[in-house]
Amino acid sequence: MTTSGEGAGRAGTKGVPRAVRERQILAAATGEFGRHGYEATTMAAVAARVGVTKPLLHHYFGGKQDLYLACLDPVGDRLLTAVRTALADRSPGAPPTALRVLSALFTTLDGRREDWFVLYDTTLPPGSEAARRAAHHRAAVDALATTGTAALLDAAGPADPLDADALAYAWRGLCTALVRWWIRHPGESPDDMTRRCARLLAAGPALLAGGTATG
Repeated sequence: MTTSGEGAGRAGTKGVPRAVRERQILAAATGEFGRHGYEATTMAAVAARVGVTKPLLHHYFGGKQDLYLACLDPVGDRLLTAVRTALADRSPGAPPTALRVLSALFTTLDGRREDWFVLYDTTLPPGSEAARRAAHHRAAVDALATTGTAALLDAAGPADPLDADALAYAWRGLCTALVRWWIRHPGESPDDMTRRCARLLAAGPALLAGGTATG
């Protein structure tokens, strides 16, 4: 049942179809969770951003955790699909696996860069359904990343069984750092970021080996 009087005096609220309003709320909430984290995001802030009342927001999505989960699942699915598609590309001349995945992530996050931090939110309440569901999505992405990096480890020769797990954690941290840098540089396009990462990855072996250009 819609809250009585909802939309009075609020342009663009009264008469908006429910499906449209829900999409508006989800877009606004995803932005709030991604920018500020679960802990700092309030239902009042989301409602104000959309231009609706808190009662309407609760009517549509329940409490804050329910709203977060409604934002999380589409974000997790999009990122998982992006990684899966990038790993499946084995066409001749395709970029290296790491660069394909990064390019797919940048393309998927274009125009919604904070979405990454909806999934990789460090403020989720421990033991909550929100934390459990986010961990499920992250584990699925990590599993694909581990599969994608297994060939690199195999090519390097016999390795410790935990190497793949350590590399998956390092990869997650790298992606998070790159997205955070990208948010701070809004003029960078997905193609710009992909080219930049290609240069960084090419320089990586020398940097890790401690080599420097001495002329």
